[in-house]
Amino acid sequence: MGLEISKNVSLREMNTFGIDVSAGLFTSVQTTEHVQELVLSSSFQTNKRLIIGGGSNILFTTNFNGLVVKNEIKGREIVSEDSNHFVVRAGAGENWHSFVSWCVDKGYAGLENLSLIPGCVGASPMQNIGAYGVEMKDVFHSLEAISTEDGTRKEFTPTECSFGYRESVFKNKEKDRWIIVSVNFKLNKRPVFLTNYGAIEAELERMGVEHLTIRAIANAVINIRKSKLPDPKVLGNAGSFFKNPVIELEHFNTLKLKYPSMPSFPVSERAVKVPAGWLIETAGWKGKKIGDCGVHAHQALVLVNYGGSRGSEILELSTMIMGDISEKFQIQLEREVNIF
Repeated sequence: MGLEISKNVSLREMNTFGIDVSAGLFTSVQTTEHVQELVLSSSFQTNKRLIIGGGSNILFTTNFNGLVVKNEIKGREIVSEDSNHFVVRAGAGENWHSFVSWCVDKGYAGLENLSLIPGCVGASPMQNIGAYGVEMKDVFHSLEAISTEDGTRKEFTPTECSFGYRESVFKNKEKDRWIIVSVNFKLNKRPVFLTNYGAIEAELERMGVEHLTIRAIANAVINIRKSKLPDPKVLGNAGSFFKNPVIELEHFNTLKLKYPSMPSFPVSERAVKVPAGWLIETAGWKGKKIGDCGVHAHQALVLVNYGGSRGSEILELSTMIMGDISEKFQIQLEREVNIF
């Protein structure tokens, strides 16, 4: 195939905030070979570039004066299995929730707690996405990526990915040096049910579930997320806008004297993770609207575009929130969303 590169393409439908910006140059890729051809082209090598999937973790504050590449590589298959596990491969352009649902329907266990997370498969290792007690790294086997320098293929192991909290090597040391084309997941034949995080157990009880299955857990997670998080197709958002901060235990104990209900999750003997949503809600930002953007009324961790907001306005709102949290709690919030 010859590369088809278009000029001045609207990105409004390609980012879940629904920000009305455009790409100076735009193309899409459907196969690994397309990616290899693209990275060796002058259009790719001589322009600033951005690779997108579902556009669910991006805030555009201006037009992108460069090349935007939409990863549309599809495919789902079992690549190997043993007595305990399936290794399942998915193309980077597969919709994440559709892939999770497919695995749940097939009885491949391990991803059910990650149901209804927006975005595509290729972003899951970059962000090390997580929810309800599970992180992507817990079920990660390997991935294949293409070098943006010379188009060569490389397989990355879990160690080489250097996963952390919403973190991987692809966000720091190897940033912009690879395009992920497929991801392999190691999933269980015999489920290990994780229901003690968030409101899963209460939702399962409300649903009247007597026989626990991965489908029941997936449905419970879907119900909870739908009750808290706005549908991007209805109300522009990128899901959780901030990371949950990790603070020293001593600092937490001091804050606990002033805020007895302050929740936390231990991460080590000396540090705890504090829910960013709780901090933002306690500081009075939940449901606050400024112009055409604001903080969601049911989930303080989510910033929303009520229609017509510019990305710069949402960025400014996030900056105001970060400043207020720093002043009130002496905690520095960090954005989870990528800003362009």
